[in-house]
Amino acid sequence: MKVFLVGYMASGKSHLSKELSDLTGYPNIDLDDIFEERYRISVNDFFTKYDESSFRRLEQELLQETESQPNAIVSTGGGTPCFFRNMEFMKLNGVCIYLRVNARILAERLQNVKRKRPLLQKVEPGDMEAMVRKQLEVREPFYLQADHVIDAQNITAELIMKLLPELPRVI
Repeated sequence: MKVFLVGYMASGKSHLSKELSDLTGYPNIDLDDIFEERYRISVNDFFTKYDESSFRRLEQELLQETESQPNAIVSTGGGTPCFFRNMEFMKLNGVCIYLRVNARILAERLQNVKRKRPLLQKVEPGDMEAMVRKQLEVREPFYLQADHVIDAQNITAELIMKLLPELPRVI
């Protein structure tokens, strides 16, 4: 079984995917990490040097490569579900979980990691929450197509395991 974690930047996808991987014994696939390893450039630098459209095409290829993994926990990028019918692909190839966090909390989290996020480079501190709200308006219709929508402000891997009892637990 594959579990795809989707949600906005700083919703906890990478953190939870590592924890779920530890609990299940499934491989942890973080699309941003795979991108950086394969192309030997950070996502941030890629956006600066090239463009978002080129990134999204390469990201889609990496997502489609997960099809060969029968079991995995996949952490997607914040925009992954919003392009090229990627959400449809994920739902056909596994269980999709939207880690939903409100805009105010996301803005607080992102303020601390702003320089590492290409879409936040030019956002002024006072404008962060408004920018997050605006992007969520566009992205949330995609996120809400997930099989499960979870209030992720205080979510743990243990709670996700209860939601998906078919996941194995490594003892």
